[in-house]
Amino acid sequence: MPVVGFGTLIPSPAATREAVRLAIAAGFRHFDCAERYLNEQVVGDALQEAFLSGTVSREEVFVTTKLWNTNHRPERVEPALDASCRRLQVDYVDCYLIHTPFAFQPGEDHDPRDEHGNVIYDDQVSLIDTWRALESLVDGGKCRAIGLSDVTLPKLKLIVETARIKPAVVQIESHPYLPEWELLEFCKQEGIVLLAFAPLGHAMEPNVLEDPVIQAIATRLNRTPAQVSLAWAAQRGTAFLTTSVTPHRIEENAKISLLPDDAIREISERIETVIRFNSVVDTGVPGFIPRVKPAQS
Repeated sequence: MPVVGFGTLIPSPAATREAVRLAIAAGFRHFDCAERYLNEQVVGDALQEAFLSGTVSREEVFVTTKLWNTNHRPERVEPALDASCRRLQVDYVDCYLIHTPFAFQPGEDHDPRDEHGNVIYDDQVSLIDTWRALESLVDGGKCRAIGLSDVTLPKLKLIVETARIKPAVVQIESHPYLPEWELLEFCKQEGIVLLAFAPLGHAMEPNVLEDPVIQAIATRLNRTPAQVSLAWAAQRGTAFLTTSVTPHRIEENAKISLLPDDAIREISERIETVIRFNSVVDTGVPGFIPRVKPAQS
């Protein structure tokens, strides 16, 4: 898996296709997709365009996609992957992740709710049941590796303890304000890649890229705050995903270079803010937590 990855959670189909095209041109070779994003087809269109033009080959591109919460029952897992492969227009995926460890009521409605607006969960299947079905996909060659997303350390340990095929990847929110050191250390011990989403804090408040420590390092090294934050992510041993539809930002995020050791230490030791921006680990429903900037007195 390339350390630098491109996330495809982009609402507009046209913007998604163009962003993937630009990302390939900028040098991205890992594309993170999901059934839930509802745009696998246009990601596949952009990939096929690149394959047919000879820009890249299928073997040069690492494709990740995810099993959505409504497909956790074992009999639904393989059909879900088959459908993703058809939309992505590939014969296999390099990595298949359980999007969240929460099973929702099975069916075509991605967000099943009761009359009170509460998510309808599925208590007829366990995470272990779903994991066993993913292991069978590896046996059949439909995916090269499997993993988990939006998972806490206790749930990850449960899978690692019982898995026949250990998770290769764990995708979680992680950035200088949420370094997840304990989870990262466990992943390193187990040979699991920690794949960070929102590595720049998703432009939420408080803004990671406006942090004084990161700003000072960026100024000192003549880099952008984004390049500093992404280099820190890579050098501490994680892979990461960035998403943009802006050409110069796509290029900027693809071009990172090593930070000196003192800069790595500053970010790891001097930043004290700790905040989670996405509530998905609590509910299984992806969504960034709205926050209001404190009023100026």
